[in-house]
Formats: sequence, C-alpha cells, structure tokens
Amino acid sequence: MNYRHAFHAGGRADCIKHVVFVGLCRALTRKRKPLFVLDTHAGRGAYDLESEAARRTSEAETGIARLLSENAIELADYLGLVRAFSCGGRWYPGSPELARAVLREGDRLALCELHPEDAAALRQRYRHESCIQVHCRDGYEAVHALLPPPERRALILIDPPFEQPDEFEKIAATVDRGRQRFPTGVFCVWYPLKHRAPVRLFHADLLARRIPDILDIQITWREPVDPARLNGCGILLHNGPFGFSSSAETLLRAAAPAFSETDSSVTITRLADELAF
Repeated sequence: MNYRHAFHAGGRADCIKHVVFVGLCRALTRKRKPLFVLDTHAGRGAYDLESEAARRTSEAETGIARLLSENAIELADYLGLVRAFSCGGRWYPGSPELARAVLREGDRLALCELHPEDAAALRQRYRHESCIQVHCRDGYEAVHALLPPPERRALILIDPPFEQPDEFEKIAATVDRGRQRFPTGVFCVWYPLKHRAPVRLFHADLLARRIPDILDIQITWREPVDPARLNGCGILLHNGPFGFSSSAETLLRAAAPAFSETDSSVTITRLADELAF
C-alpha cells in the first residue's frame, strides 16, 4: 500500500507499458465485436506532472518528455493520445485514460484499485461513464471474479507495484487461474527488469504451469546487472493478437533511442507456442 503511481507517471517504464497497451487495444478493436478491458492495478487514471510527487522523482523528464521530443512516427498513435490529454505537457494519461480514448461504443472497461484514495479518484473521474466500472478491490482477485465477461473478448492488463517478494509468483498464478476461467482472454503483464534471475524464475513458473502462447518483450536502457536499479522492463503476453510480435518490436525499437543510456536493447522471445502443450 506504500506504492503510489504518481511518483512514476510518464517514466520510461510507464511509457513502454502504455505504448504496448495502446497497440494491443488498437489491434483488438479492429474486430467489430465488443471488447472488455480489465485493468487490475489502475492507479488514479491520470497524473499531474507538476505535482510534488512527480517532481520528486522527475521520471517523466527521462520518459515521456524524451519521447515527445524525438517524435518517432511509429509512436504517433500513442504520442497523439498523450498530447491530446496533456494540456500543454502538464498531465499524463494513465492506462484508464488511454483505454477510454481507444475503446468504442459498446466496449467496457473495469478498473481495479486497492488504494482507497486512488480508487476514490477513479470513481470521481468516471462517475458519468456508464461503460466504466471502478472496483476498490485486489486486482488479482478481480481476475478470477470478473472473468469470463459477457462480451466473450477481453484484454487483461496486470501492472502490479512489485512491492512484495512473491509478486512474480502471484502473477503466474493469476494468469493461470484467469486463462482457465477464460481461455481466449488476452493477458498483458508488465514487469520491472532490474536483473535477470527473477525473470528467469518467472518464465520457468509459467512454463511449469503449461501455459501456452506466451510472448515475452523486453527493453533495457542499461545492462540489467544492478538489482537496486530499474534497468529496463518487460511485457509478457498470453494469447496476443496474431502478428503482434512484429508490431511490438517496431514500437519498442522506435522508443529505444530516446531511453538509451549505456546498453539499450530490445528482445522479443516466444516462450511457448499456441499449441505447446
């Protein structure tokens, strides 16, 4: 409960998560059928980059500020959404606002947030939006409770604070339970990359659970050898849209130059095929 996303809004890892998330939403809304989006750790929905919290870390200066200045054409969709929301650069849209901008009439968005102040802020922000439901509840538990959705198509974004030592284990168990309840759901997991050992164990856990169709996307801005620093981040996809591997690589390679420090890299790994088990 100590984590507040306001300290990290618009940072490099936040931008990578949102670049991929917007790409996924666009890919999934190309079909006419309604889509349900579940955001398990939604935060406040939007963030003031001039707030005390944002200024204390200044993460947006090495994140969204750099991307906006680089203005890569491959990131035009995401950057356009940020500019439309930003009010001259002061505000940054979280995943709830990005989803709200992309989703269509007939789609539905469920936002889960355990922190009571942030959940209250979400309720206030979306009080007039009938297609957006806010839940002050544990996001992991919500995956089990809210699936399968009546829309029969879903994108589940899992973006936990990684405050607990067993966070990777919780994610693996949640994806496993979620896909058993709703086998066709698209699961998108963000995770920090400080050093590689915890991520290897995470991947091994997923494979031991015999979860098929897993794509792992990683970007680093320095060699991930210091467990005390955020050296990059990863996005893990289960049941990703057809061809999204190529799209994700294009997006991340466009973002990488703005974030590079000493050893930037983008890696796309197919951990498990669709019919692996």
